[in-house]
Amino acid sequence: MAERHTEYDVLVVGGSGVDTVVRVDALPVPLADSVPVGPIEEHPGHTGGYVALGARALGLRVALLDFVGDDPAGALVRERMAEGGVEFLPLVSPAGTRRAVNLVDAAGRRMSFYDGRDPAGLRMPRDFHLPHLRRARHVHLCISHFARFLYDDVEALGVPVSTDLHDWDGLADHHREFALRSDLVFLSAAGAGEGTPDLMRRIMREGRAEAVVATAGAEGSYVLVRNGGPVPHHVPAAVPPAPVVDSNGAGDAFACGFLYGRLAGRDVLECARLGAVAGAHACTAPGSAALADEEALLAAERGR
Repeated sequence: MAERHTEYDVLVVGGSGVDTVVRVDALPVPLADSVPVGPIEEHPGHTGGYVALGARALGLRVALLDFVGDDPAGALVRERMAEGGVEFLPLVSPAGTRRAVNLVDAAGRRMSFYDGRDPAGLRMPRDFHLPHLRRARHVHLCISHFARFLYDDVEALGVPVSTDLHDWDGLADHHREFALRSDLVFLSAAGAGEGTPDLMRRIMREGRAEAVVATAGAEGSYVLVRNGGPVPHHVPAAVPPAPVVDSNGAGDAFACGFLYGRLAGRDVLECARLGAVAGAHACTAPGSAALADEEALLAAERGR
């Protein structure tokens, strides 16, 4: 295969939008006609946006390909990506920009109501995405439906690819192709619960993953490596540098720290420790306001 000229360390595909954050005293919210809350905030991001912003904050060269609407929410996403130094290359979606409403309690835990408004037939034109894939060292495919149709080109180019299955329980068909066709798979232990180790082993057995990583909030993360034995390695959570405010985006930040280590040639467990530091930073402010930079990441590692 001919050597490719790379312009992006990480090319993120899909998953941008706007989060509306509502702070509540506790979850679940009691049934009531109306509940007084603090100021309701809007944060451009979503999983793809947060990964792009987080990776850029760590000094990586980042581009984001996605669909957004020609609407005020889409303008917020464009502005935030420009502010964060992300090369944002959007196509216009006829359905508008994705939204989510996140209820966040006093401990920073969240419950997210995601607006999956993309039409089932939405596709990214090949002559649009292919030149960008050719210029990437690593591709991160969010689980937007249209992103699954890039796998053939990613594999043909031989570019490493990661994905985040979020709280997949191992049953929903939507996530399966992403799980089995990615080299690096992230997921949240919240989906499969006690069955998470079995799900990790299944992804490894049936798919092509070199590593499967399950994040578990304050319990840390679990890492399963191909040919590394059947029991996932436990990596403790990092101590946040300030009080926890909002866990929204913490898993995306973890993925950024992990990818930073991966692209630097670090051992997988070292990558997970870097991910833990980045994830802890992200919990200390709303939205993407507390993304770790390279200096903070490496300083926390040295002080471990």
